[in-house]
Amino acid sequence: MEIQRLHPSSDRSETTRGVVYGLTAYGIWGCFPLFFSLFDGVPTWEILVHRVIWCCAFLVFLITILGKWSTIRAAFAAPRKLVRVLACALLIGANWGIFIYAVETRQVFQASLGYFLTPLINVALGIVFLNERMAVMQRWSVALAGVAIAIQFALLGEVPWIAILLAVTFGIYGLLRKQVSLDGLSGLFVETLLLLPLGVIALMWLVGTGNSHFFDDRWNAFLLVASGVITAMPLLAFAGAARRLRLATVGFLMYINPTMQFLTALLIFKEPLTVVQLFSFVLIWCALAMYSISAWRSRGGRHPV
Repeated sequence: MEIQRLHPSSDRSETTRGVVYGLTAYGIWGCFPLFFSLFDGVPTWEILVHRVIWCCAFLVFLITILGKWSTIRAAFAAPRKLVRVLACALLIGANWGIFIYAVETRQVFQASLGYFLTPLINVALGIVFLNERMAVMQRWSVALAGVAIAIQFALLGEVPWIAILLAVTFGIYGLLRKQVSLDGLSGLFVETLLLLPLGVIALMWLVGTGNSHFFDDRWNAFLLVASGVITAMPLLAFAGAARRLRLATVGFLMYINPTMQFLTALLIFKEPLTVVQLFSFVLIWCALAMYSISAWRSRGGRHPV
């Protein structure tokens, strides 16, 4: 009887830890605009180069500590499977670069919109490429998101390409990543390792031509190294959350990231927000609400935790 009473308490403790890990992961991701705004005069692509190099270096340390080298060796023992990992690497690299560009050009509203759109893009990709059957409400949520983008194009005369590219690159990345049998940490290491030769070549060119900002001052050097570390750290927290929480809970926590980015753009960066843009956001939020309600019902109304 005593053992039986301990189980619920243990489950609640694990769930609480999972929520803390999830809040930590999405909280760090939500603070990324603040971090990448600290760079002074360093171009987007140079930040991206250092992010790849230092993330890979930091992951070498983590994988050694965690004893995951057998997983890495197994991945490279099947070269054909690395084609999908290479595609994932190129997509995540593009996603990182677009996000850094959005922050440097103070278009964080678009970055936020992109990550709000990502779950809906995932639904659309599942329908098109995986022949997944989606509930009627989920289909309507995707359609409503399309209307929101169309309104921006019709009334503002421009396509929010940063938001669309962020959502599409991350959505396709997720689609391909599901087909790769690597955990999050090992997968990120293999991805950055495949990008490392390009990063090293680019860095050598920067140093050789005198265009590198790494040696300009200690602050920029510190930030460039830190960009790799903060890329890996929330992934560790997310892995801890994913092991302890149901997928529905992780899905709801996911909205913390774009919400924080939206508030950062509005309250800290003071980016202009037109009525049309705000209306588009409202439509996207309604679409996400429809999607979430449909996902909840498909799980029989069970508590997401």
